Parts: sequence; structure tokens; C-alpha cells
Amino acid sequence: MHENNNVSLPRLIFTIILNLLITVAQIAGGIISGSLALISDAIHNLSDTVSVILAYIAQLLSLKPSTKQSTFGYKRAEILAAFINAVALIAISGYLIFEAVDRLLKPQPVDARWMFWLGLLGLMANGLSVLVLEREKNKNINIKAAYLHLLGDALTSLAVIAGAGLIWFFNVVWVDAVVTILIGVYLLVHTSKLLAESVMILMQMAPKSFDGKRVEEQLLNISGIRRVYHIHVWNLTDKILHFECHIELENDFRVSETNGINEAVRKLLHDDFDIDHVTIQFEFGLPKKTDCDCP
Repeated sequence: MHENNNVSLPRLIFTIILNLLITVAQIAGGIISGSLALISDAIHNLSDTVSVILAYIAQLLSLKPSTKQSTFGYKRAEILAAFINAVALIAISGYLIFEAVDRLLKPQPVDARWMFWLGLLGLMANGLSVLVLEREKNKNINIKAAYLHLLGDALTSLAVIAGAGLIWFFNVVWVDAVVTILIGVYLLVHTSKLLAESVMILMQMAPKSFDGKRVEEQLLNISGIRRVYHIHVWNLTDKILHFECHIELENDFRVSETNGINEAVRKLLHDDFDIDHVTIQFEFGLPKKTDCDCP
């Protein structure tokens, strides 16, 4: 069975408060110092805060039981939250890059001291947030997204600190815009992977690692099975995989006589492919359809 994927809610609340405080401080410092890199780091921090808030809400929803209308429960709230967070962050990254290019063409003075000390504060806060969520990061895609954003923000805070040093000691003002562009590009590359993964799950696509041909070949090795078709597999969440198929039997078994085959199929799918949720339709003697739109 799947491991317990429940996330520590107090850890999420602590991370939300910490990142909200550092976001306010960095935005104020960015405005005072004139540093676009510091503001971009603050916006990244804000996106992290929103991401963790969404993770918190999604976690609460995922704990709700299924109903007659929501037969799968609310577990996909985690995926929807990850999708919303990814789209928002891509838009923010594009805006930051646009502003940074404009700043390159029209350089503006930057107070490196504010930029340095608030960059250092951001590094400390994000480093602490990363440590807080370290044990939670692999429990679901939404928490993983929040964790990776925080880790990425810690790295961008390092870039802000480095940029502040160059401005402080060498008066290289344009480095502020360059650091902003690097942060924006990093976020675009990083977030696009998360967006692609969440879209694949929401579109009920099979995981990239799933080999339908291998599944069919192994099922055909089970005694009593003649043919396997109409294979469908999809992720309910990033951790829960569903599988369904039609199985044509070699003989016209009674329902009670298919129990052994049913158990063998479920065991194989669980042990070899980590699939717990299986739906099978047994058949016998039906003509093979040539116009089937499914595998």
C-alpha cells in the first residue's frame, strides 16, 4: 500500500508566516534601495508563500472524505493547487525578465547595502523554510513544488547577495538587472516542469514511466487469460495510480471461478507496477472489435 502522504500542517503554517514576513521586508527594501533583483527575490518569496498557502488548503481538502458527488474525494486539490501555482509563477517570471531588460537599457542607481543585508535575510529565512519542509517534500507534488520553490529562492538570494557585492565594491550597477534575468529564467525552466507534470495528471495521461506493452505481456502469462485490451491507466494524484482493462478468458468461467485470476492480476500490478486501484471486466467469447479506439 502507499505510504502515509499526510503533511504536517503546523510546519506549513510556520513556513507561511516566515515567508510572508521576509516578503514584506524585501519589497520594502527593494523599493528603498531601487534594486529590481531584490524585488524579484521578494516576488519569488511571495509566490512561495502563496504556494505553501495553496498546499495548506489543498492538504485540508484532501483529508475530506468522498461523497456521492465527489466519488474520488478531494485528493486532486493538491494537483490543482500545483497547476495554479505554476501558471502564476511563469507569468511573474516573464514580467520580471521584461522589467530587467528595460532596466538594462535604462540603468538606475541601486543601494547595495539594503540589497546585501535583505538578500542575506532572505537566504536565512528560506534556508530555515527548506529545513522545515525537508521531511515533507516527497509526500505529494504540491509540497514538493513548495519545497523546490523555497530551495530555489535560497539560491536566488545567494545571487542577490553576490550582485550586491559587485555593486557595493565595483559599482557594477547593471548586474542588478542581470541577476533578475537569471532568477526569471531559472524560475521559468524550473516551473515549466511542474506545470507539465500537473497538466499530465489533470488530463489523466499515463505516467511517462508506465509501459503498457510490458503490462499486457505479463498479464498474458497468468493462467486462464487469452487477451488483454482496453487498457487505461492514470494518476488520481502524483502518488495514486489507477488501472482498468478488459480481460478475455480462455474458458467460460463462472464469476466465483475468476477470483483466483482476479487476485493474480491485482498482485502482479501491485508488486511490479505499484498499482493499488484496479478495475477489471472479464469477458469470454466476444468477437474482437477492429474499430476500438483504445489499446
